[in-house]
Amino acid sequence: MSALHELARQLREEDTPIAGHVVEVAGPTEPADEYAVVMEAVREGYLLHYRESRLLADYDPDLALLAGDYLYALGLDRLAAMGDTEAVAVLSELISRCAQLHAEGRGDEVDPLWVEAGRRLGVG
Repeated sequence: MSALHELARQLREEDTPIAGHVVEVAGPTEPADEYAVVMEAVREGYLLHYRESRLLADYDPDLALLAGDYLYALGLDRLAAMGDTEAVAVLSELISRCAQLHAEGRGDEVDPLWVEAGRRLGVG
């Protein structure tokens, strides 16, 4: 199951306000490792804050903000549970830097940061 499929499955099964908004994920379902799932959770959190969600539909801005925060925390919690504090630092810095760039009106500069963070975590 791909990382995005795994994340969607988890969100659907949780007893949260998010569960009813999770959509079916298109695309291949190749197996994914834990780091890929973490990266997708954090990416989806970012998308809910600044762009368009790939996993949720029919949500309002308040739910998007809360769901985004939840997905950031979900990803970082999974890393912490794996004991990978270096990866927690990488993704925490990524989240912070993206927020800073968006606040400065420089959101077009964030995509290379995602590529670099993925490279540092070993996620393609």
